Amino acid sequence: MDVMVIANVAMMLAMFYLLFTMQRKQVKFTRRVFLALGLGISFGALLQLVYGSDSVTLKTSLDYFNIAGKGYVQLLKMIIVPLVMVSIINAIMKLKDGQSLGQISGLTIGWLLFTVAIAATIGLLVAQLFGLSAEGLVEGSREAERAASLVARQGSAEAISIPRTLIELIPANPFLDMTGARDTSIISVVIFSTFIGLAGLGLYQQQPELGSKFAGFMDVAYAIVMRMVNMVLQLTPYGVLALMTKVLAGSNFADILNLFNFVLASYTALGLMFAVHLLLIFLAGGNPFKYVKKVWPVLTFAFTSRSSAATIPLTVQTQTRQLGVPDGIANFAASFGATIGQNGCAGIYPAMLVVMIAPTVGIDVMEPLFIVSMLITIVVGSFGVAGVGGGATFAALIVLSALDLPVALVGLLISIEPLIDMGRTALNVNGAITSGFLTSRMLGQTDMALYEQELALELEPLN
Repeated sequence: MDVMVIANVAMMLAMFYLLFTMQRKQVKFTRRVFLALGLGISFGALLQLVYGSDSVTLKTSLDYFNIAGKGYVQLLKMIIVPLVMVSIINAIMKLKDGQSLGQISGLTIGWLLFTVAIAATIGLLVAQLFGLSAEGLVEGSREAERAASLVARQGSAEAISIPRTLIELIPANPFLDMTGARDTSIISVVIFSTFIGLAGLGLYQQQPELGSKFAGFMDVAYAIVMRMVNMVLQLTPYGVLALMTKVLAGSNFADILNLFNFVLASYTALGLMFAVHLLLIFLAGGNPFKYVKKVWPVLTFAFTSRSSAATIPLTVQTQTRQLGVPDGIANFAASFGATIGQNGCAGIYPAMLVVMIAPTVGIDVMEPLFIVSMLITIVVGSFGVAGVGGGATFAALIVLSALDLPVALVGLLISIEPLIDMGRTALNVNGAITSGFLTSRMLGQTDMALYEQELALELEPLN
């Protein structure tokens, strides 16, 4: 192994030891996460400046860092299915009727689709304000390859429809979905868990003795799963450090500077949509400042991991422990929000691309009928993304194909895709949390006393 690789790994291990020492001294979880974020940014930038993005030494070092970074994300994905299943079954067993279940799911999805429409509008206006255009973008070998790949996938995007998506959500083989084998696996697990919960609720009403035994079993299962969640979340600072280091060290600063206007416009739109979320929280009776303080750790992880699905355990715990959202609503919001109505990936991003690409084929993007058709397409497309993989890219393909716009130009943004995707993922997760809070407030189930408490997200110490 290269001596410099050994030195880089040793530095990372030294920072891990610092975080471990702070954990043993019971330094607050939030402080350790923020310290890890700062260390990752600093170390990653240093590695980038010393080696450059094409360095073999740097790439080898990042492979070793990825053991901690990607390994942590894999552990989070490991606990998603058991967490969603036991939480939803437990929540339904406590509902005592099926009407509340329909209200929860309907309101949660409704808020997600409503906010994605607002996000698309903001993306459109910000792109116009910054004068974004597809003209002048440079196409290199990576961009050309990506463009060809997108054109090849256009057929799949054109085939997306709401009926087909709804059919894909139905779990024909729930055990296959528990492995995460399909793009719709999370929602399918939610549906399967709902059926189990409703069956258990019916059993409790018809045969109380058997129903009580099943409820007791689920209580034990819930306690065990939550213990597993706590064990994995203890590793968050280490994961954030490794992931952030990889992002900064692997970025090409020259490409970022070349497309700086698009990056700036993207984060302006993301910031404005985050402000809309805070406004909705305020109108629902929540203190926006307390909200930001409570959700910041989970948004930090979403930002570094670029995975809404992997963030589900933290999303659920933040809602239940910090915002006073009931467990059932929190799980529905986190699960649906990871696949449907993503404000950043399915709202802002496609709208900005439409503004850039439409003028190249002679379309006036500010024409009212075109705006209406674009918004409808984006809302429908944001639901359709649940049936496919590819996140923001596939959302863009759906919208551009539906509006009969060329898709190859999307490949020109490949060099800055990771940097923008970090912000989009954080906004997606915040949209899911916002939908959970708004739903619980509308149903009168939010524990506002817990919301008002000045608590940082803390985990039970492991003995």
